Amino acid sequence: MVWTKPEGYSKKRVDWAGNILIDKNSSAEEKDEALNILDNWRAIHRYPMHIFKKRLKLVSEKIDKNAVSVQRLKRLPSVLKKLQRVYSGNKSSMKLSRMQDIAGCRAVVSNVSLAKRLYKEGYLQSDLKHTRVNEKDYISYPKSDGYRSIHLVYKYKSNKEGKKEYNGLQIEIQIRSKLQHLWATAIETVDLFTRQAIKSNEGEKEWKDFFRLVSSAFAVMEKTPLVPNTPANLKELYAQIKEKEKELQVIKVMRGWASAVRVFRQASKEKPNLKFFLLELDVLQEKLNLTGYSQEDEEKAISDYSRAEKVNQNNRSYDVVLVGADKTSDLEKAYPNYFVDTREFLKYLEKILMDVIKP
Repeated sequence: MVWTKPEGYSKKRVDWAGNILIDKNSSAEEKDEALNILDNWRAIHRYPMHIFKKRLKLVSEKIDKNAVSVQRLKRLPSVLKKLQRVYSGNKSSMKLSRMQDIAGCRAVVSNVSLAKRLYKEGYLQSDLKHTRVNEKDYISYPKSDGYRSIHLVYKYKSNKEGKKEYNGLQIEIQIRSKLQHLWATAIETVDLFTRQAIKSNEGEKEWKDFFRLVSSAFAVMEKTPLVPNTPANLKELYAQIKEKEKELQVIKVMRGWASAVRVFRQASKEKPNLKFFLLELDVLQEKLNLTGYSQEDEEKAISDYSRAEKVNQNNRSYDVVLVGADKTSDLEKAYPNYFVDTREFLKYLEKILMDVIKP
């Protein structure tokens, strides 16, 4: 495989590109140049990402034969959104050259004990030549939004000719248990269909609270620390989850979305010109209506979506969303076992609701 080579941009120039791309006053010429720089900056991370992914797959499968490992480059919209979150004046306080998750690898193992073992034996006690620059144990210390995982960041280092030019590029490694991964998959699903950003701790309070509570319930199952500011009393924790699920109708809605993605995939295969899908989900009746649109029909898709949204704006049992085919494709690339994971998440949720799972 031919790997992209650095084109000699300094870190200062990379940071300039990041600021130009989020500055609304930038000229078209500046944005074109900045985009070329960013494209190269992302692309050159592929080789070190490949190296880290190979090793992660090797060590994770030694510890757990059922381990699943994947890799991904951060998508351009996600890069820009992260820069914009800390945007002030005409620049971002987040330096593009210092962004630690431009490229990443993830391993999902069967349970939390194996996740901790992989973290300890595979990395903390290893003789890796690469430099570890950051580590976060969000299992022992869950984030306030409910996120639980282990993150490691390394700077690539090699003495080989032709590979030294990648030295210093940062790669993020995530280690998750299966239960933690099911939770993350569910968040991605809700973000896609509700146009929120719960993953970035942005979105409707009801959904954010629901996922924080469920994360604590999952932590109880794994005998790990609860999410901050969630009930320590397990009866109260489960009662609040039931209340939120009833309010949001999580199970019915998510089942409808999962069915929709399956239809999206099939429709895209049969009619590859379809670029947008209007999803209308009657939650109470559990009925799904789907309309596909080509790129040329984008205006009609938006018009139909607006009309359906207005008609049902006060109807909480009716869900309307316009989704791009590329978005569902991205979801499936990030979560290859999406359908299985969604079903499993809902199974665990149903057990919580029925009081089947006890601490």
